[in-house]
Amino acid sequence: MRILMAASEAYPFFKTGGLADVVSSLSRALNELGHEVWLFVPYYRKLYEAKADRLPRLEQSGLTLEIPMSSRLVKAELLWTRLPQSDVTVMMIDQPEYYGRNSLYQEEGGDYEDNCARFCFFNRAVMEIARKLILRPDIIHVNDWQTGLIPALLDIEYRQHPAFRETGSVMTIHNLAFQGRFWHWDMLQTGLDWKYFNWEQMESFGQLNLLKTGIVFANKITTVSPTYAREIQTEKFGHGLEGVLKNRSGDLLGILNGIDERDWNPAIDPSLVSNYDLQTVMPGKAANKAELQSRLGLREDPSALLFGMVSRITDQKGFDLITARADEFLKENIQMIFLGQGDPFFENKLRDLQNQYPDRVSVTIGFDEELAHLIEAGSDAYFMPSKFEPCGLNQMYSLKYGTLPIVHQVGGLADSVRDASPANIEAGTATGFVMPEYTEKSLCEQVERAVKLYKDRAMWYRLVQTAMTRPFSWKRSAEKYLSVYRAAREPFIS
Repeated sequence: MRILMAASEAYPFFKTGGLADVVSSLSRALNELGHEVWLFVPYYRKLYEAKADRLPRLEQSGLTLEIPMSSRLVKAELLWTRLPQSDVTVMMIDQPEYYGRNSLYQEEGGDYEDNCARFCFFNRAVMEIARKLILRPDIIHVNDWQTGLIPALLDIEYRQHPAFRETGSVMTIHNLAFQGRFWHWDMLQTGLDWKYFNWEQMESFGQLNLLKTGIVFANKITTVSPTYAREIQTEKFGHGLEGVLKNRSGDLLGILNGIDERDWNPAIDPSLVSNYDLQTVMPGKAANKAELQSRLGLREDPSALLFGMVSRITDQKGFDLITARADEFLKENIQMIFLGQGDPFFENKLRDLQNQYPDRVSVTIGFDEELAHLIEAGSDAYFMPSKFEPCGLNQMYSLKYGTLPIVHQVGGLADSVRDASPANIEAGTATGFVMPEYTEKSLCEQVERAVKLYKDRAMWYRLVQTAMTRPFSWKRSAEKYLSVYRAAREPFIS
């Protein structure tokens, strides 16, 4: 197949979260299965130039575009490169007015006011490039609201063009909470007729909704875990779109993300001070733990139960529960390391904890890829008590690195972590600690269980070994996506 993958970010070029990892890893896995993948992203010039010495060289394509946006024409150029360790072609759309900024989506805590125009332009540019280059994609795979207009453009404007007559579309929802909702006059930015601004297609609660647009027009819809696919059809997790998703339930499938072992593998990870595998995990983790404690100014105590957390700092990720009970946790021989950024309220709560317990709590506001890997390797346990979690990647990274996670029983967390119940321990399937409810009490109970189990090092080691052998191959996930692709284009194959 020839697959056109469109996303607003892709690792290692531009990343704010798991979307970037998933898009790149899936593209690479599809390519390794023998398929031709073209990955489209905006060219965020300042962000690329800041780390250009660590990225593949960009080439000029010579292709320029003029896209009508509301009442004016907006010009862009096309650059290209290869996704590292693959034959995936990466197409970057260079439009300095829209993408030559300090961030992808927001600055100083607020979204860019023209985000609708920025990504409507990107969507139109993707379709125009595919038309001009006569790519004839078998599938266009779009990701989240930033690319939600593409399935509508395909059906409404491009379907009759010879290059798109046999093209199917697939929409992946990575996080339903982010929907690309804009005031109704932004419908002008889409370039589509106002007749599509209705409750069955592009309108939602009086607003233009780009995620809903993608859900309605895509031939097939996926999300990033089987449990989340069921959850988002309920009022509790549907964020107002549960009715739309129920209506498309026959075309909706949950596929659990994988992890790319070229980037996340303790045996070869260059960010670690000591690499390790199943046979050397205990001394390997001990060396990385000592390095973490030393580097971050924590008391160098091998007996302390060290919790790590790399995350957006928001209440969705459980920081309301953690900060409310941290003093109670720290009555035990526990240390905690946090890396991330987000809500200033919780950032300040974490700073207060660090000030109160400087040798037991470390807080790094921002993002550091090398430190993220070291935290996964050097921590004994991992906090991931998310209120909701479509898939989650860090719990999978943690399992791969032998770091036992505490998770809430939702979404991909429920699909990937097995609770350390007596029955699961006996069966050899236990890999972590699962909160049945999103409450402070439930989190405290899991921390207590972790503290108790950590004192039995032989049993803890048994769970670590089980965790490290859990299969999270992208090859398996990619094969499931290929089945969805075939079903999505079936109605158009003559």
